[in-house]
Amino acid sequence: MAQFELILPKMGESVAEATITNWLKNEGDTIDAEESIVEVATDKVDSEVPSPVSGTIVKILAQVNDVAAVGAPIAIIETEAAGDAPAPTAPAQAAAAPVASPAAQAAQTIEKDIAAATATAAPIAAPKDGGPISKNSNGRFYSPLVRSMAKEEGLSQSELDAIAGSGKDGRVTKHDVVAYLEGGRKSQAAAAPVAAPPASTPVASAPAPSAPAITPAPGAEIIEMDRMRKLIADHMVNSVHTSPHVTSFVEADMTKVVQWRNKVKNEFQKKHGEKITFTPIIMEAIVKAIQDFPMINVSVDGTKIIKHPHINVGMAAALPSGNLIVPVVKNANQLSLLGLTKAVNDLANRARNNALKPDEISGGTYTLTNVGTFGNVLGTPIINQPQVAIMAAGAIVKKPAVIETPEGDMIGIRHKMFLSHSYDHRVVDGALGGMFVKRVAEYLEAWDLNREF
Repeated sequence: MAQFELILPKMGESVAEATITNWLKNEGDTIDAEESIVEVATDKVDSEVPSPVSGTIVKILAQVNDVAAVGAPIAIIETEAAGDAPAPTAPAQAAAAPVASPAAQAAQTIEKDIAAATATAAPIAAPKDGGPISKNSNGRFYSPLVRSMAKEEGLSQSELDAIAGSGKDGRVTKHDVVAYLEGGRKSQAAAAPVAAPPASTPVASAPAPSAPAITPAPGAEIIEMDRMRKLIADHMVNSVHTSPHVTSFVEADMTKVVQWRNKVKNEFQKKHGEKITFTPIIMEAIVKAIQDFPMINVSVDGTKIIKHPHINVGMAAALPSGNLIVPVVKNANQLSLLGLTKAVNDLANRARNNALKPDEISGGTYTLTNVGTFGNVLGTPIINQPQVAIMAAGAIVKKPAVIETPEGDMIGIRHKMFLSHSYDHRVVDGALGGMFVKRVAEYLEAWDLNREF
């Protein structure tokens, strides 16, 4: 008999830990290779972790609600022979990659949370990705996520030690830190004596006030945000805090696109088994414009600009729960219109059925959101960090418009659509942001009515 340590596998970029939410098997149960035995939750996705070996669970090392670091053992499995217990090498860990749970879905990458006042004491050093859970001199445990947040927000060790934890055994959670930053830290800072700065030293401006407390009226219904909605809220607040948003608008004449789609949609579906929608058509125009203006396809790291070699277009999709998810069409510049159509339809269908995998909602370099799906003609989208731009396509509406012809101008009915382009003014100026959205409109307006598919 041999013993095999089940390791918590990596579950996406920048994920350092996961919470054990449910054991599907108990100590003493027999399991087969590739059988899911535990459910875990991260800030990005809820997943099931399969066992890479067959055997019997002899000990569970991480209990429900415990936070485990990526790469840490969470259970011990007894196998029949030493040959049945492969070492947890990189290929073995890859085989144990989690499968997306249909019960919950992923949320966007959260680099930072809510902004707070600058600390007056020495900040805490954050652990390396995948490192063990850290503790202070008093033996109190802090997860890598909590310590990273503390470092980013400038919390001192003494401040972190003073936060009341709501997790298991008094462990400090992410939400405890956020609550402290919003209220508790301010009151503690006010109580601490602060030396007055010299007269010649400019005084730093006070931090922005936190949201006021709300007293519900009698009979008001109080609805607790679900986990995904909390993550979306954090992600949106972080994006507005990180990027100075500017939005440029153009109105594109979609008449040729509408006429072409109406002409080919039935034959397209019959031939390829796919419905041709406006989303892949608009996405194709965006990809062409990115190739013309590659500095839209970048991210910001401090004072460095990272120019991405691939064009990975995210497409915002509404879930039946009302939440939002952004699956990504990878290497969109290498796909034909048929390829884009298949990718868009597949991701949209699996998003609605809660069947997306973690790597399918990460790695985007630009995002398209189709607000026209809901009948909206215009929108001002928030950038999906760490990208620097996002485009919203409005509803296509029939309008009277001036048509220029060799015989003179005339009034005609045209299919019009607003494009809204929000961009990060740290690295994208108005000229680049405006020219980009104009170029997307030009590609759509120049659509070939005789295009083959």
